[in-house]
Amino acid sequence: MSNDTIDTDNGPVRDFVRDQIHEDLANGAVDSVVTRFPPEPNGYLHIGHAKSICLNFGIASEFGGHCNLRFDDTNPAKEDQEFIDAIQADVKWLDVGWDGEVRYASENFEQLYDWAEHLIGKGKAYVDDLSAGEMRDYRGTLTEPGKNSPYRDRKVDENLDLFRRMRAGEFEDGERVLRAKIDMAAGNINLRDPVLYRIVSAPHPRTGDAWCIYPTYDFAHGQTDAIEGITHSLCTLEFEDHRPLYDWLIENLPVPAQPRQYEFSRLNMTHTILSKRLLTQLVEEGHVSGWDDPRMPTVSGLRRRGVPASAVRDFIGRLAISKSEGTVEAAMMEHCIRDPLNDRALRRMAVLRPLKMVIENYPDGQVEELEVTNNPRDETAGTRMVPFCREIWVERDDFMEDAPKKFFRLSPGREVRLRSAYFVTCTDVIKNGAGEVTELRCTYDPETRGGASPDGRKVKGTLHWVSAAHAIDAEVRLYSPLFQDENPDAAEDFLSTFNPDSLEVLTDCKLEPMLADVTDGQVVQFERLGYFCTDPDGTADMPVFNRTVGLRDSFAKAMARG
Repeated sequence: MSNDTIDTDNGPVRDFVRDQIHEDLANGAVDSVVTRFPPEPNGYLHIGHAKSICLNFGIASEFGGHCNLRFDDTNPAKEDQEFIDAIQADVKWLDVGWDGEVRYASENFEQLYDWAEHLIGKGKAYVDDLSAGEMRDYRGTLTEPGKNSPYRDRKVDENLDLFRRMRAGEFEDGERVLRAKIDMAAGNINLRDPVLYRIVSAPHPRTGDAWCIYPTYDFAHGQTDAIEGITHSLCTLEFEDHRPLYDWLIENLPVPAQPRQYEFSRLNMTHTILSKRLLTQLVEEGHVSGWDDPRMPTVSGLRRRGVPASAVRDFIGRLAISKSEGTVEAAMMEHCIRDPLNDRALRRMAVLRPLKMVIENYPDGQVEELEVTNNPRDETAGTRMVPFCREIWVERDDFMEDAPKKFFRLSPGREVRLRSAYFVTCTDVIKNGAGEVTELRCTYDPETRGGASPDGRKVKGTLHWVSAAHAIDAEVRLYSPLFQDENPDAAEDFLSTFNPDSLEVLTDCKLEPMLADVTDGQVVQFERLGYFCTDPDGTADMPVFNRTVGLRDSFAKAMARG
């Protein structure tokens, strides 16, 4: 078990962030709570972002405040309207209580530019001509101080003139930058004259070609927090070293508010990559079908796989908000997905690897309608009628010609129960020229309709089935973890741990007729196989189903063992 989980059944959730907010409200440091979720629109959201979303919106709700959805859109070279639209769709789907307007850092570009000039006027920022490589050389190391740029002591008037010419588009990308003048010997490298503005000759998704210089994330983030009146700026731990710069800028600019930054541990999960850079690589190099590939840990991928938004919120709610790094078992998330589906998902029968069974003593041409329970855990779900006839499909894995003693499914001479139908006994096995089993011949006991045993005899195996004459043809996609290693981040090349069997496509599946009525987003249980939902790749003639999660719950079993 990870140290990043908590038992939420022990009363109100308490953590260092909530304790801080309680203290700030009690001592009058803040009158109300305002948080924000500030994604950069350079990719899709993943499950790690969901932790931040649920925390920021959840805290705002708990304390009677509000939370802004704000795009920190300061790098047009990597940003796209597709990502903006996808992020909004994901936040809406998570249903965390967002009902405000969308905000953008780009709405404040003019104000941010004015504040940059303010720093120049105070002698606290300067235009630098060093190249990116030269700046790295001048910056120093963790053990050695940096050295001043030869352009650091330019006069205020010269810096203002150059900065305004940067804005006017007189220079090429990378030719000049605006840097804060702090301390090149600072122990925190982020304070060694960080870049505040750079030249980027790329159209912006919202402002078009109005600007050719853009603030860095560090410069725009805190100041936009101040403009929006954010009281608690919650970030993951990788921003902890940036907090001194966040505070320095707030202290040295005439901002309208004084937000404070607090850091918490990011989400790490076994067999999963949660680096946006590496996820982008998976997409761009074609290792997955796209950002919403159901194998991806993206919010859109989870949605396409059929994961309920409530399951994501439940999973996040079980994670501790702390400064301790830990790794959560992927099985814990699967448990959170499976648990609600087990209670409410309708049961249906589907045969993924079909093997034909011919019931030789069943009347040829006869069709019965058998009553089958929709969900044994929910009496209100009722029943449905399923057609049954002489030829049916059963699962190939449910037959073994030379079966061991503890194989309780079908084999020659053995009797099994067909779910809600009859007892059948295998009497013959038909093979092709290659010796492969192609068909089973069986007999049935007409006195066992509905799966009952009137004479009290017992059978140990119950099989699902589908009527051959009424079956729907379908494609089914089975998903496994994208990475074989528990910690793919630790590998020298994370792609070396890529699981080549993470996707298995079955194209000759047979489904009961009621599965034609499954709606988009609805998850059903294929009996004995797992939970599945429809995929947008499907058509009316050939539906496609994705496996959301299997039936086995290894996490719950581990918890029961203690």
